[in-house]
Parts: sequence; C-alpha cells; structure tokens
Amino acid sequence: MASRRVWCEYAALPDGVLAGVLISIDEGLIADIHVGPDNVPADAEQLCGLTLPGFANAHSHAFHRALRGRTHRGRGDFWTWREQMYRVAGKLTPENYLALARATFAEMLLAGFTCVGEFHYVHHAPGGEPYAEPNAMGHAIVQAARETGIRLTLLDACYLRGGAGRPLLREQLRFTDGSAARWAARVDALVDAPLVRIGAAVHSVRAVDAPSIATVAKYAAGRSMPLHAHVSEQPAENEQVAMEFGCSPTEILARQGALSSRFTAVHATHLIPTDIELYARAGCTCCFCPTAERDLADGVGPSAELRAGGVRLAIGSDQHAVIDPFEEMRGIELDERLRSMRRGTHPARGLIDAGTANGYRSLGWHNGGRLAVGSLADLTTVSLDSVRLAGAPLDGLLEAVVFAASTGDVSTVIVAGTTVVDHRAHVDIDTVGELRTSISALLEGK
Repeated sequence: MASRRVWCEYAALPDGVLAGVLISIDEGLIADIHVGPDNVPADAEQLCGLTLPGFANAHSHAFHRALRGRTHRGRGDFWTWREQMYRVAGKLTPENYLALARATFAEMLLAGFTCVGEFHYVHHAPGGEPYAEPNAMGHAIVQAARETGIRLTLLDACYLRGGAGRPLLREQLRFTDGSAARWAARVDALVDAPLVRIGAAVHSVRAVDAPSIATVAKYAAGRSMPLHAHVSEQPAENEQVAMEFGCSPTEILARQGALSSRFTAVHATHLIPTDIELYARAGCTCCFCPTAERDLADGVGPSAELRAGGVRLAIGSDQHAVIDPFEEMRGIELDERLRSMRRGTHPARGLIDAGTANGYRSLGWHNGGRLAVGSLADLTTVSLDSVRLAGAPLDGLLEAVVFAASTGDVSTVIVAGTTVVDHRAHVDIDTVGELRTSISALLEGK
C-alpha cells in the first residue's frame, strides 16, 4: 500500500461538494485532504468527475448472479423464485463458486462498490456432508475477493431448520451445521485478514430456532462481529413466526439478545411500529435492497418511518437482479414516493450515506465510507461526461449522481489506496468474459 496523491476535479466531502481537492493516501488510509489547488500537482493522478466515498454493498448472495435473466418468465412470487435458486445452489462447488464470485465481485467494482457483505450460507457439499476443509466454500469467497481487490465482510450464516417444527428440505441440507454450537466451531476457524473481516448471520427467525439465535448473538457479541439477519422479507415469514411465538421476527431477535449497534436487519419490509422502536432503541441498521425487493415482489419497506425513528439505512444488491448502487440508493426514495405520494423524504446526502458510511459501518468497517482524514482510502469517481449528467450544476452534482447516474458513469475505483478500476475496466479481470464462462460452467457443467 504505497503512498500516492490523487487530485479530484470535484469531491463529495462531509461539508459538501467542493472543486479541486487533493487527497493524500498512505498505507491504505486518507492521510490528508487539501482543498483549492486549481492545477494538478505533477505527482498526483487526476480524477475527472465527482469523487465519492466507495459504495458498500451490505447484502450480497454472489451465486444468485447466475439467475439473472432466468427467472422472469411466467407468474410467481418469492417462493417460486426460491425453488429456482435452490437448483442453482445445488450445483455449487468450491471451484465453480470461486469463479462465479470472482466475476460477480469484479462486476461490483465496475459499478462503484468497494466493499461487500457476502451473506454466506452454502457451507457443505450437496446432501450436507462437510468438505474435507469445512470452510472450503467460505475460503472460495475470500479468495475471490482477494483476487478482485474488493473489501469483504464474510457474514457466515447459521441455518438450522425449514421453519417452525419443519425439517430441512433436501436442498437445504448443505446450508446447515446441525446446531448453533457446531456452526460456531466451524466459524472459529475463519480469521480476519487484510481487506477481509469475518461476521455472523442468522439466516432468519424462520430458519433458526430461538435458543440458537441466542447462541449466535452471544458468539458475535463476544468477538465484536457484525451480526446480520433476513427479517420480515415476506408476509408469510411474519405469519409463521407469529404462529410459533405470537410476535414479530424482530421481537424474537430482541428477546434473544441479537439487537445492538452491530446488528443489521436485511430487507425489513413488513415491519410493525414496535419493530421500528426496537431498532431505534438498539442503534441497529436496516439494509434495503430495492432492486431485489422489486424483482421478487416482496413489497416496499417503511423507510420513512425508519428514518424518522433515527434508524440508519444501508443498501444491498442481494440477488443481483442488477448490480448498481445508484439504483439501490435512489430506489429507497423513489419507492417511498410511490408509497406515500410525496417527494423528498430521503435527500441525496442521506442516500449517499446509506450507500457509503452506513453500509461500511454495518459490515464492521467503522472508518470507511467518508472522504475524511483517517478514513479508508476507498474512492469511486463518477465521470460527468455522459448524457445523463451533462449540464448538472455544482450545487446539484450530488442530486444528479444519485438520481440519474448509472454504473456506466463509474470511471475509476480505488480500494485501500490501490486502483482496481481504471477507464471503466477492471485492471486485471475480463469481467464480461469471466461472467459468461463462470455462469456457463455452473449451469451447464462446462
């Protein structure tokens, strides 16, 4: 991580968008920020456009990328989509997962994501037999992140049952360790590394019994790990939990000690007022995945109520119907406009925070997602030379980027001070080629 300097034509600093910003980077951190030089210093790389903190994809299932374009024929809902997803999950091996995750992470970098939270639950071989290396699948994800240069939090998920009183389906057997204790023993062998952190996850209240949720929560707390869970994604999930416990999934998570400032509720679509109060009181984050929630016909979450309650919002691309941080950020506001018939609930600055600092925090990287001295040197530059952004005024650049930019506008991406995307291409990877070959190899056995 050598020292370097970059000169930004415009930069989104905490105080606002400013012109002519010189950023010094040392050992992967922002060492200094100087505003004002009109000319590019001879030793500085020029970044033309608007430079933002790198985006955090706080919820990803990398293997779902293989489903794009293959699940849209005919009618259905989340549960019919899940059957198709399970068929793909059944084909995964450590080798083909490495190839697909590598290509998917490269696509994220091209889109401007510099950090990803991989919600990982495909742990074992089909049928549930552990691999000779019990964490072979997790190691494949970590290797994929290292080879692409993206920052990773591996959110290792506990998955124990098919629902209240229901055994696991055959397709789900490879997800489970059999008990929360055995889950913890396996996760113990995973360790943090440069650009990699290990986190924990409860797949859902539907898939993990209450005592086991408490075990996972205690384990994560003892190691100061981020803890994530799918929460209230579907009305059917809420109904199952209500029949078992007489309350909402959030209330069960609270009773078992899962809620804290380290906890992120993923989706949080079908919440009740009590849930929002619990999240606010505990300092939790809610991760919205608007493109996935639309694609799966999940519904629109109560983003306005969460924001009013002081709950932080983050973004994720989940099943990767598209990989586009701009679409996820503006989706929070635009879906709320359809829901409330009002504009302006979530201003651009707040949406940028959801896409950057809040996501980094939810993944355990507390000094990320800000262009400030001491922050992680993860930067995304958006070119302003496209028809989408041409003519935007300086005092409206942030709004123009949030509400009009696309991934095709991302020109440069820097992670930990190292350029990984240059001139709209990954510096090492033929992303299009690898996506094609890895998906074909997975689905067709080539």
